[in-house]
Order: sequence, then C-alpha cells, then structure tokens
Amino acid sequence: MSMFKSITIGQFIPGNSVLHRLDPRAKFIALIIFIVSIFAVQSFLGYLALAGILFALLLTSELPLPYFFRGLRPVYFITLFTLLVHFFMTRGGEVLLQIGPLSIESQGVYLGFFMVFRIIFLVVSTSLLTLTTSPIALTDGLEYLMKPLTKIGVPSHEIAMMMTIALRFIPTLMEESEKIMKAQMARGADFTSGSVFKRAKNLVPLLVPLFVSAFRRADDLAVAMEARCYRGGEGRTRLRELVAAPRDYAAIATSTVILVGLILLGI
Repeated sequence: MSMFKSITIGQFIPGNSVLHRLDPRAKFIALIIFIVSIFAVQSFLGYLALAGILFALLLTSELPLPYFFRGLRPVYFITLFTLLVHFFMTRGGEVLLQIGPLSIESQGVYLGFFMVFRIIFLVVSTSLLTLTTSPIALTDGLEYLMKPLTKIGVPSHEIAMMMTIALRFIPTLMEESEKIMKAQMARGADFTSGSVFKRAKNLVPLLVPLFVSAFRRADDLAVAMEARCYRGGEGRTRLRELVAAPRDYAAIATSTVILVGLILLGI
C-alpha cells in the first residue's frame, strides 16, 4: 500500500449514514468543539473518553474502519518525531533511561504521548468531516459560517471556495505524485537509497513535473469556472439551500455538553 493512497483528508465517500445527512454547518461547529476538547483535556482518562466518542462516530459513519487507520500512515513520522523530541528534551519527574548525556524522564514520556494522541485525534476527526461531506457542501457550510465577516469586508465566499479547492486537491495531487514516482522509478530513478541529502536531491525529478501538473490543473479549473460564468459569491444561487434539522441542533448541543462536562470534571 502506497503512502499516497493512505491520504484520507480531502476525500469524500458518498453514503447515507447519520453523519452524511448532517448539515455541514453543524459538522463544522461540532468539529471545532471537538478540537477545543482535545486541547482542553488534561488527563489520559479524558483522552480515553474522547477516543470512545470518536470511535462511536466512526461506526456511525458506516465507513470501513481500516480506511481511517490507513489515513494515519502519513503522520507516522510526525508522531515518532514528536515522541522523540519530548522524550529527550522535556525534563521533570523520575529518570526512566539514561543514555550518556541524554535521559528520558517520566514527564517527557507523559507529554510525548499526550501530543501523539492530539495529532491522531486531529487527523481522524478532520478525515471524518471530509469523508462524509461533499466538496460543495463543505464550501456552502463554510461560507454560511463566515457570512457575518462580510460586514467588515472579508470575502467569505472566495475564502471558503479556496479552502475547499485546496482540501479537495490534496488526494488528487497525492495520486499524481504516485504516478510520477512510478514513472520515474521505471526509468531508473531511486528514491529510497543513499543519504538524506541524496534522497532529497533525487526528489527534484518528482517535484518539477508535480508543480507543472498542479499549475496545469489550476489553469484548467479556472477556465472551466469562467466557462460556467462563475463570478464569485455575489448574486450566486444554489440548487439546494442548507436547512438545519433537529438532528443538527442535537449534534451541536451534544458536542457542547461533552466539552463542558470534560472541563467541569477536570479530566
């Protein structure tokens, strides 16, 4: 399994689950509350509670669980690097291991796993949002939430459109990277052996055509939008207007209650 195929953020899988049917505005607000909860929790018991909630949401989405776990593969290096930095750089508590001038102390282990849990929860929850929400719904939901900012001159529609396009093109660019890498390897390119500097230099034949392809796609998208008379958010109509249902208010209320409960319980 290629690392590029493990990218889940930005992809959308159609479905008819409860999460698929939720209003994108409710999902955005619930995601923000969940992210606040991730950083508000100060104990492993709190993270265990969040893990249970997230696991229940994954089951509710009716999407295959291995798909979400594959989505964590690209962040393995980040989590490992985070662990090592905290292990050897954070001081405090009992010395667990001494390696010459370096030592691993209990406080470093504690904070290291804290940060790893935060990264995992952030990636999985964000993937859950994009996997259960179409790009059009993402744009509309984000635009509606940013609409009050238009009163101070913020182009909410344009910002929402740019963010959605950028998010949507992540898996597309990863797919393109994989195709280019396989083509270069078929011509004798080596991306795995040698020193770090040599491998970085070998990436040049991959990055140049990738950037060319990205600019070409951007140009094609701009031409397609102009051909459809796209002129931004002013005067734009929608085929389906967003209408909040009781389940959307229930999702926001439940997320808020969970956050307040975690804070009050001090976990």
